[in-house]
Amino acid sequence: MINPVVPGAPAPAAAPDPATVERLVREQFAVIETGDLDLADGNVTPDFVNHRAGHEPPAARQRGPEALKATALWLRRAFSEPRFDIHHIEVTGDRATVWATLHATHTGPFVVHDSPDGAVTEVFPPTGRAFAARHVHWFRVADGAIAEHDAVRDDLDMAKQLGWIPPRPAYIARMVLARRRERSRASRPDDASPRR
Repeated sequence: MINPVVPGAPAPAAAPDPATVERLVREQFAVIETGDLDLADGNVTPDFVNHRAGHEPPAARQRGPEALKATALWLRRAFSEPRFDIHHIEVTGDRATVWATLHATHTGPFVVHDSPDGAVTEVFPPTGRAFAARHVHWFRVADGAIAEHDAVRDDLDMAKQLGWIPPRPAYIARMVLARRRERSRASRPDDASPRR
């Protein structure tokens, strides 16, 4: 059915240029890869939402550039030299689907925060192991920036590669100690946020 034109109604927004959508998507991955947090300011809308932030720090669950920065800091604290191999980007109107593989090495604590209050529930202490995990990401662009992000990641394969599973008694003991340290760290307001 064709939508009727209503006199005086605003015209529907034109779909963004596919090259612009692809540039924005690659730029968002670059924020995480490089740690250049200033890129986030122009990459996302003021109300940007990351639908995958449910187990990330509370700051990553907010909206806008600060949420993207918090996600980047969280990932970069756990994983050194993160790199996304982008296999394919499919742009349709204001949406993009990206098939990618994340490569990194687990050199810092991977901290899991509970929903909805953000309490630290699990901490996977560094194993020093490298991994390559497949992802599919979805983006929506509005007003020349990314407005929404969602993803499906192969976290099970990543956990196997990093030695998180099957759980071993010595590693479980390290997890318990790491969780205590992180909870203590989170309770100190002057040291609650990860460093660049």
